[in-house]
Amino acid sequence: MFKNFLTTAPEVFYCAIFLLALLLVILSIPSIIHASLKYKLFDVSDLHRKNHAENISRLGGLSIVSIFTICTLLFSALINFEEANYLIVSCIILAGLGLKDDVYGINTSTKFLLQLVVAAILVFFGGFRLTSLYGVLGINEINYLGGGIFSIILIIFLNNAFNLIDGIDGLAGTIGILASLSFGICFAIMDELPYAFIAFALAGALAGFLRYNWFPAKIFMGDTGALIIGLTTAALAIKFIELNKFTGLNTPAFYSAPAIAVSILIVPIFDSLRIFTVRILKKKSPFLGDRNHIHHRLEDLGFKPDKIVMLTVILNFSAMCCTMILQHLGSFLLIFLLIGICMVFNLLISRQLSKRTD
Repeated sequence: MFKNFLTTAPEVFYCAIFLLALLLVILSIPSIIHASLKYKLFDVSDLHRKNHAENISRLGGLSIVSIFTICTLLFSALINFEEANYLIVSCIILAGLGLKDDVYGINTSTKFLLQLVVAAILVFFGGFRLTSLYGVLGINEINYLGGGIFSIILIIFLNNAFNLIDGIDGLAGTIGILASLSFGICFAIMDELPYAFIAFALAGALAGFLRYNWFPAKIFMGDTGALIIGLTTAALAIKFIELNKFTGLNTPAFYSAPAIAVSILIVPIFDSLRIFTVRILKKKSPFLGDRNHIHHRLEDLGFKPDKIVMLTVILNFSAMCCTMILQHLGSFLLIFLLIGICMVFNLLISRQLSKRTD
């Protein structure tokens, strides 16, 4: 009965998995906050880089990953979707890494090694691997090993990209909701039920978490939550690109899929590329934290966290709309257009900052 209903009315299941994840997270967060107060598991305040003045729990990611796991397994069982198992295994390993980092801290080499293992599981066992760059940089088909290595690098990059934008109340969660909902809607249009389920489960979990993470935040997602958002959206991006692969003999649901995927994740991608480039040009370690992220720069202009989130969402949504409308132009041109949009946004911020210092 469920399978027949799933075929005839999949949108009911999309709404159900979203609402179930949202409700369970909303119900579970207060217990995590209580336990954090009891055992003093807090984010130690850092006035140089953070905008909160009191100790707040960093364990919100526990709720996100556990509820996302439960909902994904529950609905994947209805359609016998085995690829979900590899994603869940990867999420559990990464959640353990994030939890250790949130509570006690972890050295960079161990963190990178475990991210490498998780990415390899997804790529070589779960099948989340790119087989082509679709003409971007003049590269089309790539072999199994080359595609695997590139996919691993992409997954690790997005893992850390979401971690880097998680520096202000509600930002990583809101961008995560926008990204997962966008992928979910795209997969729903493509009739790719399994990946739509995964996307809507993550969106629901993040929406429930945002209830407590919106400014002023009562809890943070920590590395546990940020790494899971990065991992899952990276996996969804890879599958979205692969399922819309244009061979010349087919009609994909979306053209220029790589550019569309980049546009959906443009805020974490651009912020990470920008911050790494600036640090390297200043001959500093690209992994050394500072207050030079886009959200920090907007904060220096006097914007409150809720307004900063709205501005970045507008940037992200605008980039997505432009890419969708112009998708027939090709990925190479569209990716340059996306970079241009972000550079103009960054230039406007820089000009306003320079006026404040004059």
